[in-house]
Amino acid sequence: MSVVPQETGDERVDAIVAGLARLGELPVSEHVAVFDETFSGLEGVLAAVEEPVREGAPDGAVGRR
Repeated sequence: MSVVPQETGDERVDAIVAGLARLGELPVSEHVAVFDETFSGLEGVLAAVEEPVREGAPDGAVGRR
């Protein structure tokens, strides 16, 4: 089994990943629901991330190229 990092550096992601600790207490038949919940949570965090800073943009402006 893979080792999950204790901290990722993002509190939102850490809270979501911490939910995977419940797997040991649940029957295998309920694991898919936990994985789906975790995936949805991580997907939400990714969607909420601001657009990256454009290279060469003044004052760290964000946006599309």
